[in-house]
Amino acid sequence: MRSEDLIQSLSADTRAISPHALQQRVLLGLLGGGIAALALMVPWMGFRPDLPGAMMTTAFVMKWAYTISLGVLALVATLHVARPDAGPMRLAWLIVVPFVLLAITSAVELIDTPVDGWMPMWLGHSWRECSARVAVLSLPVFGGLLWAFRTLAPTRLVSAGAAAGLASGACAATIYGLHCPEVSATFVLTWYSLGMVVAAGVGALVGPRLLRW
Repeated sequence: MRSEDLIQSLSADTRAISPHALQQRVLLGLLGGGIAALALMVPWMGFRPDLPGAMMTTAFVMKWAYTISLGVLALVATLHVARPDAGPMRLAWLIVVPFVLLAITSAVELIDTPVDGWMPMWLGHSWRECSARVAVLSLPVFGGLLWAFRTLAPTRLVSAGAAAGLASGACAATIYGLHCPEVSATFVLTWYSLGMVVAAGVGALVGPRLLRW
């Protein structure tokens, strides 16, 4: 068989692939994992009893602005490193912007608070559980992203795992905010961030094994 005939026979049954197939696959994995995390959170912790009113407060908007913006930036990074030809991501530094903005908010908050109120503001009532719960809730989200990566071909496996882990942690932190009654920017900056960093670290550790193709 001539090379031209072989190529023609191999390409005869190929299907057209959407130019947005990568984005659709990853978003579907994120959505499925987010729904699973929410299904885990509701019977485990439940929604905060004042949720409808709390969602209209500045503190709640602050928490979601932080976690959602981090999640969007981490998801962009995940989509980038999911490609086999992914090079260095020049705009990766943008991920620190939400952290810096919340750190500024926290500094203003501390300046306006007497020193003896700093410790309660930092620890809140749930610092012992917050980070661990965010990390646990990130697991089903990370599983959804792993499912998405099964048909992709990442080559920078540590970066891909870390980006997927951070996206999972940010999604989990957003869901956890539906339960958490803490209102301090200092609390969110410390304990929410710690949970997301743990998720990113776990992703970086397991990425080379679970994302290999």
